[in-house]
Parts: sequence; C-alpha cells; structure tokens
Amino acid sequence: MIELESVYKSYPGSESYAVDNVSFTVERGEFLGLIGESGCGKTTTLKLINRLVESNSGTIVVGGDDVQKRDPVELRRNIGYVFQGIGLFPHYSVEKNVAAVPDLLGWDTERTQRRVCEMLSLVGLAPDVYRHRRPSELSGGQQQRVGVARALVAEPEVVLMDEPFGALDPITRAELQEEFGRIQRDLGLTVIMVTHDMTEVLLMADRIAVMKEGRILQIGTPRELLTEPAHDYVREIVEMPKRRADRLEELMQRETQDDCGKNS
Repeated sequence: MIELESVYKSYPGSESYAVDNVSFTVERGEFLGLIGESGCGKTTTLKLINRLVESNSGTIVVGGDDVQKRDPVELRRNIGYVFQGIGLFPHYSVEKNVAAVPDLLGWDTERTQRRVCEMLSLVGLAPDVYRHRRPSELSGGQQQRVGVARALVAEPEVVLMDEPFGALDPITRAELQEEFGRIQRDLGLTVIMVTHDMTEVLLMADRIAVMKEGRILQIGTPRELLTEPAHDYVREIVEMPKRRADRLEELMQRETQDDCGKNS
C-alpha cells in the first residue's frame, strides 16, 4: 500500500541527509509507528509521502502509484493527515472544518452533511451538539477529535499522523489513543504515525520503525523490538517504558514501607 525505496532528502545548507536511504513497506490495513528522537527525520519522512516536501531521490509509491507522477494537491486530498497542531480553521464551525476536503472535491451538500455527521459520531462528538461550534469553544481533546474526523471524512485508505496526541493531557491522550485504534481496525485504515512516545507506539502499532540520524535502524513488531533489539539505541528506547514502570513500582513500595513504619 505504501512503499519507500532508497529515499533520500536533504535541506539547503545541511551537509547531511534528513532522510538517508530509507526503505520500508506498509501493507494495506497496517499500522506502522515511526519513532525516534527530535530531528531524526521521522516527520520529514511523513511529509515526503504526501509531497509536502520533495525527495532528492528514491521512489515512493502509495496505492500502486508513484507519488511523483501524481498531482500533489490531488494526492493530499486522498491521504488523511492529522498533526499535533490540529490546524483547524478558527473562524469556521466544526461542520465547515470537517467539510473542507469534501467541498474541495465537489461533493453535493447532502452527501457532505451526511458524511460530516457520520464522522463526528465516529469520533464521539454528537453532531447536534458540536457541529455549529467554533474551535475556540472546544477543549483540546475535542479539537483533536475534529481533526481526526476531518482526516477521515473523504474516505482515505491512508492516514498520516504526526504526534497527533502529543499536546493532550494524559487522560484525554489515553482515551483518544484507544478510540483511534478502534477506528483504525474497524475501517481497515493504513496508518503511519510519528511519535516520540515508546509506550504509545508499543500499544498502538502493528510494527514499529526506529529512526536515528535519518536512517531506519530496525523495523519489527513490538514483540520483536522488545525481545530482539538490533541496535543499542533500539534497546535503550524500548526499555524506557519498563524503566519508568520499575521506578513507579519502587516508589509505591517505598511509600508502603513508610506508611508501615509510621503505623508501627
């Protein structure tokens, strides 16, 4: 469904590649997590797929078509895109924000309104309650739900996500992670999600690609990365959630011991 073959990307003034000989395939209906530290090239890789930036060389295929042979505007209209900044039009209603792509595609009003209501319901926002509100009248979690609805409204088979839940509080973030996972499975979406949160990607993705300095160090299932890390950096990053859990357990044990000491 998505295939990158020997893709390179450098920016003017840089002596190194932001994306350095990257190759991977994402099958139809698969959820790939792309993880690495800031500046490793993961967001650039995502933007190469829908031609928000152009590669120096290599081949990128989406749905059997070389993206370089597609009109970039048409390409983007057929790929859902969700990002951390949400990017809602502040002076548009929720309904008009979600309807932006169908309007560009020339859908008739009845079809657009019906689809907008379906998408708002899908992401847990009652259409009668929310469709006429402005983004400023929504919480951060509600705004991100609208962003997901907008990305899915034109029935894309591919969805690209760049730190989609990074700006949310932990409770809302966990809720949206679970809900989007359900939506992805129910609709059979092909998803690539960029994140720096290893716990998030371990719980959500079918496979994980670990990037460092523009290169893919390892691609595998969560289990493969946890049990067979192919690089010291991969081992370090996948062990981070476990180290945090161990610290929490140690803290709980210490608090329990302190309480017992006070009561003795």
